[in-house]
Amino acid sequence: MTKHVPLTINGVEVRAPEGTTILTAAQDAGIYIPTLCHCPDVSSQGVCRLCLVKIEKRRRLEPSCRTLVEEGMVVVTDDAEIEQLRQVILELILSDHDFNCLLCPKSGNCRLQELVTHIDYNERRFNRFEHVAKELPIDTSNPFFNFNPNKCIHCTICVRTCNEISGTHAIDMAHRGYDLKVSTFANKPLKESVCVSCGECVERCPVGALTPKKVEHPTREVKTTCTHCGVGCGLYLGIRGGAIIRARGDRENPVNQGNLCVRGRYGHEFVDCHERLSFPLVRAYDEYAQASSIVDEVTEKGKPVTAPLVKREGKFVEITWDQAIKYVASTLSHYKGDQFSAISSAKCTNEENYLFQKFVRVVMGTNNIDHCARL
Repeated sequence: MTKHVPLTINGVEVRAPEGTTILTAAQDAGIYIPTLCHCPDVSSQGVCRLCLVKIEKRRRLEPSCRTLVEEGMVVVTDDAEIEQLRQVILELILSDHDFNCLLCPKSGNCRLQELVTHIDYNERRFNRFEHVAKELPIDTSNPFFNFNPNKCIHCTICVRTCNEISGTHAIDMAHRGYDLKVSTFANKPLKESVCVSCGECVERCPVGALTPKKVEHPTREVKTTCTHCGVGCGLYLGIRGGAIIRARGDRENPVNQGNLCVRGRYGHEFVDCHERLSFPLVRAYDEYAQASSIVDEVTEKGKPVTAPLVKREGKFVEITWDQAIKYVASTLSHYKGDQFSAISSAKCTNEENYLFQKFVRVVMGTNNIDHCARL
């Protein structure tokens, strides 16, 4: 059983599980502590120093994201001294930050914007700071997202995400001082690095440094399961205008816990693709190929196909689903053993693939079976 530690935060009695940080204990108690570099999914590094708090009987301020709770601890998260310190830190961050917030894709969902409204800053003092940062080129090489180093606040959340969650180690902090920046090995574009385009860094970036190529906000979301493999990752599909515009991981799903690969996060455009095959195509010259209508171009844009088709004399003939299933069953009955082979799909579940291989081995009497995701 987890032991709970009593402590006091801003005069409020709080009980937190042993091993919890002050920041987490305060957030669970509804007490706001500003932070930029904290992400609950990765380890804490205390980079931004905005979460500094006073602890009774300690000489210096401590970062609440890295300080564990102790029994009887008395914590102050907000007073004149802490407020002044946070203002200076925020002003230094803003002094070399790209202020084009109106056109920023992260506007309205930016943690830096949120801090400006909570902490405020001294405009007269802020205007004395000189803009010392260089105008760095924007990396647009990745096919799914852009990296704008001019909006980066060096929180290292993306680096920790790439190392601890993705395990790719595609990026790290390079150089020092004013030249400090997030970089790939040898400062190559993201497309030429070992980046796997999973988008986990984009999902956790607190500002507009990492943003998707196409930013759209859905009007509703649908909870579903990813169809790209049999793992069964849970996700939410963002819908707008009847089309899927984005996907995000389901944090409550025990399989992926909110994480997605590149196919799960960005591979949803096939759903609305006009070239998508959504019906069976069969070469047939028998009694089932009685034409009720003839379609010359199956993949022609704007021409919906709502029934299965069989091919006859170079054209596709519309039949019913029952006829299609009966045709497939009657055709399979003429083949046995090594005359037959089958290929399964990674888009099926593990259970469906198990049934498929059982059908091939038991019913068709052959081991000629393969899988498109075989290693």
